[in-house]
Amino acid sequence: MDTEEIEVFLTLAEELHFGRTAARLRLPQPRVSRLVATLERRVGGTLFDRTSRSVRLTPVGEQLRCELRPAYDQVQAALSHAKNAARQATGVLRIGFTATSCCEAVTRATEVFELGNPHCETVLREVEIFEPYAALRRGEVDVLFNWLAVDEPDLSAGPAIDCRERVLLAAPGHPLAGRESVCQEDLGDWDLVMCPATFPRAFYDVLIPPRTPSGRLTRRVYPVRTIQEIVTLVALGRVVHPTGSSVLMYQRDDIVQIPIRDMPPVAIGPIWCTAHENARIRALVQATRSIAPAIC
Repeated sequence: MDTEEIEVFLTLAEELHFGRTAARLRLPQPRVSRLVATLERRVGGTLFDRTSRSVRLTPVGEQLRCELRPAYDQVQAALSHAKNAARQATGVLRIGFTATSCCEAVTRATEVFELGNPHCETVLREVEIFEPYAALRRGEVDVLFNWLAVDEPDLSAGPAIDCRERVLLAAPGHPLAGRESVCQEDLGDWDLVMCPATFPRAFYDVLIPPRTPSGRLTRRVYPVRTIQEIVTLVALGRVVHPTGSSVLMYQRDDIVQIPIRDMPPVAIGPIWCTAHENARIRALVQATRSIAPAIC
């Protein structure tokens, strides 16, 4: 039996009026009549006695109503339970981060998520820093906590959970090292690193602007493959490197951090493939949203 036939039959059995049944189900009245007729042909008997003034169930119709109603209610309850389960965060949520985006706020967001979703297991994984979105697109992680400089048509980004002021990394003996602060224009005077082609272009340009405010090209000339190569080049005085503050691996005795006074802070937050969004991802985003006002 077609579920629409069942719904029309049970509603008409309650209303005993074709017009009210059509209005209640938001169907054209001729369709209600056709569905009832189809069901009667399927049953092989009349379900309703119709006159110009009344509609009544026949004995066959009454028997069908009594036997069909509990089954229909069970089906509707099962569908409702399935919908509720689909909205709840259950299963496994794989959370990714990079060497520079891992921070206390990621831990806090994960804890808030776990408290609110006790039936969901979380797995945390570090992803490749210069190709961070590949793990998302391959389905190896569900959500990535990374810098919120995203311009990818297939990705969505959530609220910020941490904000980092901008600093310039330099060797202690570098001419800029003694300054209280520097500006973006200073970047045009020194060699900078060249990130791999797999590094997200939008974030690359936010991290290391291709031009200074006056329009000079910056010298992104030293190719690197790992974050440790950047650290080593900075410590040797071969490059300076603009980045976000409070990255643990940059806190070394052979590297100084100079505030960049005219570059806006960069934020960290969740990123996910739009097509892969599910109840677990939405629950994590909600968890990040609940802590975001106290952080950024």
